Amino acid sequence: MALADSTAAHRGGETDVLARLLACTHTPVMGILNVTPDSFSDGGRFLDPESAVAQAQRLVAEGADVIDIGAESSRPYVGAVAVPDEEEIARLAPVLARITSLGVPVSIDSMKARVVEWALRHGATIVNDVWGLQRDPDMAGVVAEHGAPVVIMHNRAKADPRIDIMGDIQAFLNRSLDAAAHAGIPPERIVLDPGIGFGKTPQQSIETLANCERLTVFGLPLLIGASRKRFIDSVSPAPPDQRLGGSIAAHLLAVMKGAAIVRAHDVAETVQALRVAAAIRNANV
Repeated sequence: MALADSTAAHRGGETDVLARLLACTHTPVMGILNVTPDSFSDGGRFLDPESAVAQAQRLVAEGADVIDIGAESSRPYVGAVAVPDEEEIARLAPVLARITSLGVPVSIDSMKARVVEWALRHGATIVNDVWGLQRDPDMAGVVAEHGAPVVIMHNRAKADPRIDIMGDIQAFLNRSLDAAAHAGIPPERIVLDPGIGFGKTPQQSIETLANCERLTVFGLPLLIGASRKRFIDSVSPAPPDQRLGGSIAAHLLAVMKGAAIVRAHDVAETVQALRVAAAIRNANV
């Protein structure tokens, strides 16, 4: 896909986005914004453009360092409906420019290269691909052309309780990193995400969180998105919007094990928990 001149002009700024995030004195928090009718936790709440912009403003005020916007539900297990590229773009078009004006980087959460291409041309600066550059054959090329940082997430079409989940994650990420290298995406633009809740049983999600420090062997920043996920319900039954305690517990432990970025629905509470934990950890006794 050809680059627009404006894209080339902004390459340097986009490349620096990840470096600036990782240089924060606190753990960066990626705030989740779903402009969808069917996301597992908040489907339909922010489909209206005015509601979406107001929620983005709220997330920024609460301390979000990045807004991660998605226009197609990628929820596993419960029959998310595939959305055509045109519909996904139509959901993003009324809100993306307004959200990119809020002063924090915007990540586009999509598994479609065409949607990502459009979003990067309209202000998004980070790509969040829940299929780790392995679903759409054009995705790696689009990311490389735009010089954008990318979150590469592990996924599986179906959970299999018999497999070694950590081995599967490492093998998948190796394939993704090979694809990134082949396309010309340098390591300094890559973040890894083990995909909590994606292609995993609840027990495998717990196992992944318990062993996420093993993924630091790649030498790349690690993002953890455990917010409101189903594994919490398997331990302490609760509907998605009542899983704040479990989400915070998972994120705090992940950061202690080396996670560099956290992705969350409940930004204010997550920011507070992370900062209090850091203050305690850093205190002189």
